[in-house]
Amino acid sequence: MSKEQFDYLLGRLAENPPPEKPSYRDLRAQLEQLGETFHISEDVETETARVGNVPGLWLTAPGAVLDRVLLYAHGGGYVAGSSHSHGELTARLSRACGARVLSVDYRLAPEHPFPAARDDAVAAYRGLLSYRIPPERIVFGGDSAGGGVVMTALLALKAAGDPLPAGAVLLSPWIDPESTGESYRTQAEADPMVNAAVIQTSAKLYFGAGNLRDPAAAPLKADLTGLPPLLIEVGTHEVLLDDSTRLAERARAAGVDVTLRAEEGMIHVWQIFAPILDEGQASIDRIGKWVKERIA
Repeated sequence: MSKEQFDYLLGRLAENPPPEKPSYRDLRAQLEQLGETFHISEDVETETARVGNVPGLWLTAPGAVLDRVLLYAHGGGYVAGSSHSHGELTARLSRACGARVLSVDYRLAPEHPFPAARDDAVAAYRGLLSYRIPPERIVFGGDSAGGGVVMTALLALKAAGDPLPAGAVLLSPWIDPESTGESYRTQAEADPMVNAAVIQTSAKLYFGAGNLRDPAAAPLKADLTGLPPLLIEVGTHEVLLDDSTRLAERARAAGVDVTLRAEEGMIHVWQIFAPILDEGQASIDRIGKWVKERIA
């Protein structure tokens, strides 16, 4: 790891720490600023999309195989984020995976609580199938709350008997609405990106009190049998670390093929800082290799 790069990143993040009393409007403004800070490479084609009646953005890097698709759900605590805020990241993923990326603009809370985001991801996936893109040519991807969108969508598709995609890539996924993992406390000082207040506020706005323990909303409580292979990348210095390690443990116990990488010293969704952090691009390259192996 480049100490100079990482120190610079931590300094930048320290200028705008996660709020102690967060509002979803503040979180939206912070994430949209990412889209203004890190720009999509000019050689990546972008096109607005509506797939399964869900809006989004197609991103196609040079050399991308047109029938190889990464269906991506952005992070943002279910209350913030967009295809714009995560455009630079998804453009890099298109290049690394040799695939088109469909970045979906699923509905956000509090205007649209659970299961709106999940249902939009399911609708977008079914829309891809209606375009005659076979499931074995599709991989789901998502970061943070987007990882939760991916997992809950997979569970819904399995329950409905739909054919499942070739795999799923989860970057620092948030899949425990109750925040019960030890890392929420042990890594609170180490994580400059997310704190318990942000997680709890977002959980209330999206899940509401009644859904926190519903297996359909909380993958750690669900039957994970039959899910496709999972690639999970998480940093050791983030409060969501235990979400990833416990998900990997439960999925493996259910017979799911899981690849878990806990990157020493890394913070929440460090891949989004690939323009200024070598470790971000290294992770994206690993994801690309994994996706290509899943979609032969």
